[in-house]
Amino acid sequence: MTDPVEMTEIWRGPVAESVHRGHAVICDETGALVEAWGDPQATVLPRSSAKMIQALPLLESGAADARGLTTEHLALACASHQGAEIHTSRVRAWMDDLGLTDNDFRCGPHMPKDEQAQHALIRAGKAPCQVHNNCSGKHAGFLTLARHMGQGPEYVEPDHPVQKACLAAFEETTGETSPGFGIDGCSAPNFATSLHGMGRAMARFAAAEEGRSARDGAAVRLREAMMAHPDLVAGEGRACTELMRACTEPVALKTGAEAFFVAILPRRKMGIALKIVDGGTRAAECTIAALLVRLGVLDADHPATRKFMNAPITNCRGIVTGTIRPSIALL
Repeated sequence: MTDPVEMTEIWRGPVAESVHRGHAVICDETGALVEAWGDPQATVLPRSSAKMIQALPLLESGAADARGLTTEHLALACASHQGAEIHTSRVRAWMDDLGLTDNDFRCGPHMPKDEQAQHALIRAGKAPCQVHNNCSGKHAGFLTLARHMGQGPEYVEPDHPVQKACLAAFEETTGETSPGFGIDGCSAPNFATSLHGMGRAMARFAAAEEGRSARDGAAVRLREAMMAHPDLVAGEGRACTELMRACTEPVALKTGAEAFFVAILPRRKMGIALKIVDGGTRAAECTIAALLVRLGVLDADHPATRKFMNAPITNCRGIVTGTIRPSIALL
């Protein structure tokens, strides 16, 4: 087993004050490793970085077309959104079309991360609803699939046909038998695989071609929806949204909790997966930016890049006290 390697450093003046270590892989269209750092065989829970895989059965089953889902719906099915109005209004409309209510979700409520939405709830004296959950789009997709399959309402249970379909898609795209699962923050099973498996899956999304197979067609539609609607995939100020907009060619990006990140690069037919072992989001964002710069699809000096890579750290007076920078191994 290979130890995690230094990926992101936090500098204060002339001193590297903190170091984040992790694992990362870049895979080609065959699933082979192009480059790797740390241990490609490390077992990981990809968390929300797996949402595109979890959305495959929604399309392959015919449920998406039967309900007339648009690219906005598909982007939301892959999203970890901010709970802003552009997100919640669309998910509410989706649920209305299904004839369902907020009570039919099984993701649980949490305060939206969007500041305006937070303030609106506080001013109104209202508690957040489940639609504000960052995974509500994914869960609307699950409910759409469950309705299409004629299955029961407890769609997050591991033995529910919806989750069985997600597991099958997960194992087929990663090319590995999952060793198990953990329950995600939104209550759905999150299946484990190797980091190489996730990189392989993202490369398969990148290399997919319309008309070649049902799986390829679904993968193309999902990645294209993400790239068409970066604002729905995450939200303003978020790394997924800002870096997708900044890339010099179409790239689909998706973060996951506990410092996971993936990228789909269709023109290069490559996939990236990375995990920062201490769960530090700032390091995952810096590392994915560095890898995109390394591959030449992101300008190191783009203002969006500089928010996450070589980003200044300021104190309460606005004085720059340090930087978040990638380790030399990534440059």
